[in-house]
Amino acid sequence: MVTKTDTTELVTEPNLQQRTVPSFKRWLKHFVYMPASKRYFSKVDQTAIAEAVKQAEMGHVGEIQVVIEGHIPASSAYYQNTRLRAQQLFAEIGVWDTEYNSGVLLYLNLCEQQVEIVIDRGIHQATEAQVWQIICNAITLKLKEKHYRKAVIDGVSEIGQVLNQFYDQQMSGNENELTNSPIILN
Repeated sequence: MVTKTDTTELVTEPNLQQRTVPSFKRWLKHFVYMPASKRYFSKVDQTAIAEAVKQAEMGHVGEIQVVIEGHIPASSAYYQNTRLRAQQLFAEIGVWDTEYNSGVLLYLNLCEQQVEIVIDRGIHQATEAQVWQIICNAITLKLKEKHYRKAVIDGVSEIGQVLNQFYDQQMSGNENELTNSPIILN
């Protein structure tokens, strides 16, 4: 598992300082979960999400990466909750490795119906955790209402608005450091 460095900050509550308790119940839930990511997010939905990311990234150097995962792999679920999984993916995918430390990971776990946002240190210095928690709560509410595509697109749009407030418009470049397409895992 990738460990947390000073370049990452997980902003959804509760804080990472709380230790994750191994959970057989969580492991079992993820072990028996039937992969459904592609059922909830068709190719058309994935294209619409990619377009929403492209639109949300216009006018600033912020980079948004969407990861949708059906369930945490059974080999990790006993020790790893959604927060730790999001943090791991933030590092593994390289969201932290943007030129201006401007990466944002939007992570959805369908099995747990949980949403996590992990931000890089460049954004963390200028924003408050409450802003990101409000976005997570709105996405979670729409997921529970079974509006999957709308939940992600609206969440990406809100993240883009936060990034627009933070980054100087003159810093904007055309280089796209992360893929706009959502990453769909099991």
